[in-house]
Amino acid sequence: MAPLDWGLGHATRCIPIIFELLRLNCEVWLAAAGAQETLLKQEFPGLPFLHLPGYNVKYGRSAMGMLWNIFIQSPKILRAIRYENKWLKKIVKEQEFDAVISDNRYGLYHENLPCVFITHQLTIKSPWGKWPERWIQKRNYSYINRFTECWVPDAAGELNLAGDLSHPSKEPLIPVHYTGPLSRFIKTGIPGIKDHLLILLSGPEPQRSIFENKIIKEIAHYPATATIVRGLPGALNLVPSSNSIKFYNHLTAEELNNEMNQAEYIIGRSGYSTIMDIIKLQKKSILVPTPGQTEQEYLAKYLQGKKILASISQNSFSLLSALQSAKLFPYTTTGIEKENNLQQVVSRFVQSVLKH
Repeated sequence: MAPLDWGLGHATRCIPIIFELLRLNCEVWLAAAGAQETLLKQEFPGLPFLHLPGYNVKYGRSAMGMLWNIFIQSPKILRAIRYENKWLKKIVKEQEFDAVISDNRYGLYHENLPCVFITHQLTIKSPWGKWPERWIQKRNYSYINRFTECWVPDAAGELNLAGDLSHPSKEPLIPVHYTGPLSRFIKTGIPGIKDHLLILLSGPEPQRSIFENKIIKEIAHYPATATIVRGLPGALNLVPSSNSIKFYNHLTAEELNNEMNQAEYIIGRSGYSTIMDIIKLQKKSILVPTPGQTEQEYLAKYLQGKKILASISQNSFSLLSALQSAKLFPYTTTGIEKENNLQQVVSRFVQSVLKH
């Protein structure tokens, strides 16, 4: 099983799938690099690991700069896809794997093995309108259709978390299975702390650091308690903490689970894995989409429109005004957190692999 290296979310949403595979007595090998490798090794120290370089996409400091940077790095991304496909063919010969599960890594398909592609973006939003979106979707499906099946971590019905992204008007040619939202977290019964903030900093640089600097400037004046998780597993440098304001580079799943349960409000990116965690724990939150990431901007607008989660742009972000808006926001309970077909989807896949 291998997650994409665009943020930690691709790795964290693999965790419940890995646990389900282990529950079914599957032998699971993991493949990743960088922060994703560090995180998965911390969660599964006993599992065999293969080093697989990521796409290493660099992002700009502005929204348009970010889009331009991704565009000019397209040849690099295509080379990475070709490399990982050759890598997979080599490693399958060496290790004799029975199946492959890829979270958004387009090159991890194999003509002789059942291969799953995990994504919540069957529609990829474009800032340039519908025609470019249709062209991008056609290109996206040309890769997805090389896999055996596609798993979408969302509810299957009209009440869902990702809107057009996960429920396109036209699906890929391969079977699509909705697992329900995937989260490694559970409600613990730990009582919440009034006005306690949990701020989750994540995603690509330099936007992660830009948002972190905004938080650092304002959090010192916050009159209650707060925990800031910087999203830097393996990093050595640490921002100094105080009695009421705690900084961590990274927390284990158990520690972060406890922190999320204690928080009255969670502030973080509108990355899809973060959204799934927040919904699972039914917490109030303020989403701050990464500038230029059309997916995050769409999700923040979509969920705010459904009155599920509040959002604010990074450029407009002020801690005080964000919290004032959140206190007036009519957070609605949807029941989406109860949608869970993961056991059924994984069990059916494992049975199909055994018959292969």
